[in-house]
Amino acid sequence: MTTTDAVITGAARRRSLSLGIAAREFWRYPSPWIISSLLIGATAARIAVGDWVWTDGLVAAVAIAAFPFYEWVIHVCVLHWRPRRIGGLTIDSLLARKHRDHHADPRDLPLVFIPWPALLWIVPADVAIALLAFPRLATGLTLLIMVGAIGLAYEWTHYLVHTDYRPVTRAYRAIWRHHRLHHYKNEHYWFGVATSGVSDRVLGTSPDPARVPTSPTVRAMHARELA
Repeated sequence: MTTTDAVITGAARRRSLSLGIAAREFWRYPSPWIISSLLIGATAARIAVGDWVWTDGLVAAVAIAAFPFYEWVIHVCVLHWRPRRIGGLTIDSLLARKHRDHHADPRDLPLVFIPWPALLWIVPADVAIALLAFPRLATGLTLLIMVGAIGLAYEWTHYLVHTDYRPVTRAYRAIWRHHRLHHYKNEHYWFGVATSGVSDRVLGTSPDPARVPTSPTVRAMHARELA
């Protein structure tokens, strides 16, 4: 890592943290357990149902390919939602509020995770959509397995990026750098979280960091709307 990278990704004063310690800390939070319960339940149900066909592999492949774009849309449209005032009512979701708090203090680990009250409706919604979207129960359960597996991978990767664990592999270093640019350089770019920026490159939100000014609102998103 260059000195410039260390500055623009907020890593100039980071200490070393082992992967084992990071993993033990990860399981202290509610969302990994909730998502793991979905994954285990869906896997057990899928094995019990049987009826394996080639489209199960297709569902898995499509889910993996679509995920970078799904997280980009959620990040831009839901987490970066600008509060709107309609009459005397402010439209501002829990997820958007918590994400602003996360930007204000990227090192506050509880704010890294999907809020568990939100998961109490997100998980049932995922189950309903998966089971109603396909004519075969087995296909819906395969999708639920992928939702659980990808969701758990997302939470782990996002959490790890915000800890003091130092990147070792080239693949993880790319993900780490990409997301930390979003938090420490400019919140208007680099929306990929658990991926290294495939969706950002396709959708035009992965510029050369050297050409992007440091945003004055990277820690205070939508400050004008909330004033």
